[in-house]
Amino acid sequence: MNAGVKTVLLLGTLSGLVLALDGSLGGEAGLLLAFVIAIAMNFGSYWFSDKIVLRMYRAQEVGESHQLYRLTERLAQNAGLPMPRVYIIPGNSPNAFATGRNPENAAVAATEGLIRNLSKEELAGVMAHELAHVRNRDILISSIAATLAATIMV
Repeated sequence: MNAGVKTVLLLGTLSGLVLALDGSLGGEAGLLLAFVIAIAMNFGSYWFSDKIVLRMYRAQEVGESHQLYRLTERLAQNAGLPMPRVYIIPGNSPNAFATGRNPENAAVAATEGLIRNLSKEELAGVMAHELAHVRNRDILISSIAATLAATIMV
């Protein structure tokens, strides 16, 4: 199943749950309110999930002079992808992820711990893996799922 279908199914299921819950609790007025909430939730998930995830991790965008930017730029060019925004996440835990709506609006992030503990070749492998998520358009559903998880945890 491709990523676009998964995203539509996820948002459709969540919208259905909101509609069913509010409809059963509030009758017609509740159903109308649920419909408005579902539209707002889907709109917000599509346009802002990447920003929410990056803010949640306190990610800082890096400039062109940073080694991670230059590495990502080279990998993106080799893969024929548009250059994503590049972020660093504070912390010692080794982690990296890709987020965004599509390849034209993508971002990749890596933790300070990952950058510090991997060789250049290993870091290139990790970032190439993240760019593969961008190419395969896995990033939207991942961004939405991360946003929903963060919302539930709050």
